[in-house]
Amino acid sequence: MMENKSSSHSKVGFIIADTFTTSLAKLTGEEQKQVKTTAFDLQMNPANPGMSFHKVDKAKDPNFWSVRVSRDIRMIVHKTESSLLLCYVDHHDKAYQWAERRKVETHPKTGAAQLVEIRETVQNIVVPSFSAAPEALLERPRAALLFAGIADETLLAYGVPEEWLPDVRLADEDSLLQLTDHLPGEASEALLELATGGQPKLPLAAAVDDDPFKHPDAQRRFRVMADADELALALDYPWDKWTVFLHPAQRQLVEKEYNGPARVSGSAGTGKTVVALHRAAFLARLHPDARVLLTTFSDTLANALRTQLHRLISQSPRLAERIEVEALDATANRLYEVHVGPVNLVSTEQLQKFLNELTSDMHDFRFSSRFLFGEWQDVVDAWQLQSWEDYRDVKRLGRKTRLPEAQREQLWSVFERLKALLAAQQLHTQAEVYTQLGTKLAERNHPPFEFAVIDEAQDISVAQLRFLAALGGDRPGSLFFAGDLGQRIFQTPFSWKSLGVDIRGRSQTLRINYRTSHQIRRQADRLLGPEVADVDGNVDDRRHAVSVFNGANPEVLVFDDEQQEIEAVSQRLASWNKDGLAVHEMAIFVRSLNQIERAKKAASQSGLPFKVLDEQMKTTTGQMTISTMHLAKGMEFRAVVVMACDDEVLPLQERIESVADNADLEEVYETERHLLYVACTRARDHLLVTSVDPASEFLDDLVGSRVMGLSG
Repeated sequence: MMENKSSSHSKVGFIIADTFTTSLAKLTGEEQKQVKTTAFDLQMNPANPGMSFHKVDKAKDPNFWSVRVSRDIRMIVHKTESSLLLCYVDHHDKAYQWAERRKVETHPKTGAAQLVEIRETVQNIVVPSFSAAPEALLERPRAALLFAGIADETLLAYGVPEEWLPDVRLADEDSLLQLTDHLPGEASEALLELATGGQPKLPLAAAVDDDPFKHPDAQRRFRVMADADELALALDYPWDKWTVFLHPAQRQLVEKEYNGPARVSGSAGTGKTVVALHRAAFLARLHPDARVLLTTFSDTLANALRTQLHRLISQSPRLAERIEVEALDATANRLYEVHVGPVNLVSTEQLQKFLNELTSDMHDFRFSSRFLFGEWQDVVDAWQLQSWEDYRDVKRLGRKTRLPEAQREQLWSVFERLKALLAAQQLHTQAEVYTQLGTKLAERNHPPFEFAVIDEAQDISVAQLRFLAALGGDRPGSLFFAGDLGQRIFQTPFSWKSLGVDIRGRSQTLRINYRTSHQIRRQADRLLGPEVADVDGNVDDRRHAVSVFNGANPEVLVFDDEQQEIEAVSQRLASWNKDGLAVHEMAIFVRSLNQIERAKKAASQSGLPFKVLDEQMKTTTGQMTISTMHLAKGMEFRAVVVMACDDEVLPLQERIESVADNADLEEVYETERHLLYVACTRARDHLLVTSVDPASEFLDDLVGSRVMGLSG
């Protein structure tokens, strides 16, 4: 009998919704364990007589049931003959209220399964009120309606539920974000793109007999669970950590056939890394014999990519055998040892020591050690200049200080001796490794990788790009870059085209932000111009970027002294935690190691456990993260404090003092501004930026006006 019963239920699809895993993450650890046990029992036997099912009587959808997890915890499931859908979990009353405000339906136009919020339960929020006196309405200018000229059929084709069409028709700039909070994701994204001047591609409608849960739009919010292992994976990872869902605009970039190197750009939170991950997996599936390199500029970010890729292809483990996830330097050094010989890298400390020794007896040498090292690193070594003529004639992009020929001759005399010293001791610079390796690869008929996908591409170096150009050769689509010029914090700008990587005509921008609230994105964008261009003239236009959800307004506070700042930050951290934010969902970022102690004092005073992040970049559940801004890349938290944004800290005074020309000073200011932008955009829902008076001038830009000091 047991075997027959199990067989009779094998045709029932067991499905999990994003709303379920999001609500699960808000419960306590013990409550989550109880929910997971109940979910596994349901999957093994949905008709288990031991399960306590109760119909949600007030729900408009007759298929909503509650399942008892514990005395007060209830799961909301949607049960039909063909499927059992886990929709939501919460304490009893909240779970029932959630079910009473929603229904599961198949969209009549697209054929996708949708969880639709019932319009009448939220109409007071999103429908403009016209209860004012006629005179008042006449005095108040009416905002332009955004979608008045778009046919109902078109709006339905974008996934707008039928009952929400009247509200969409009344939407203006002020009410749009409130409205999109209540619509299915594909409808929200299409409306936001239309409102910002875009023209989203109309999705193909599903056939009548197609499973509505297998529609591409439905698969972004519902996932069919094949077995208990897959369910365990889904319940262990919060939904926003699943990197398996692409909206149509992203999928188009992932699956497009390119006739040369291509780049996808976009501001923080628009899903560039997700696109890169999917591109690597797509190439591996499309070319069964090809090896794919998925890489970035640092070990820490490569570790994060490796974890995300594992989640993405966990159901196709053999793909992992052909996708190498590694930092660029590690890849180059490994390949160099195979194809050239041993790598004996000179350290930064050794280089600085050598340069100091070489100039110690030059009494007329007037360049600072910081400038000298920068000139070596950014010009001579980066471009692998081998002669005085090379140095004399090089275009000093990113090192704009004008140098008369006599000064260049003096500098070259130092660099020439340094190169001889390194050669005598058989020491290599990383740039030299890349250059020699690139030459070797160009001579080979078969490259070690047929395809390379590069994340955080705005921060790759001259030498790294030269190596990638050799690796990609002239093969169509062999190089795919993902990055944001507004987040360039490590490298000086240079021409990609001059190194044989021309992305013109194959560079596209993602505009929809999924990670950062509208309020935080809008304020952080003030730190950057509406357009950011690279040396080759490729432009990232940020004016049409939109976020898909609302949040609290960011705060920028300036205090009289450090103790006031520490106390205010500690109180805010404790308040966020009291309001339900888990400790590991919060972070404090500072400009450099010199300000870490201030952040630690604030965290200690809040009474919450914390961890100072190291180069391994591994956050810990149950501990708040404290880190420098440079290590913030690739991370996200629900709440972020950016602390110690004082004058002479941001921009860093040491960097300002190291430059000898106004043009170089402009570059310092630009990258320091990018650093603050990176730190602020790690926040999803809450952002607090603090400093001690006098504050960084960047804070004026962040708030759009003069920042006022606080006295307690």
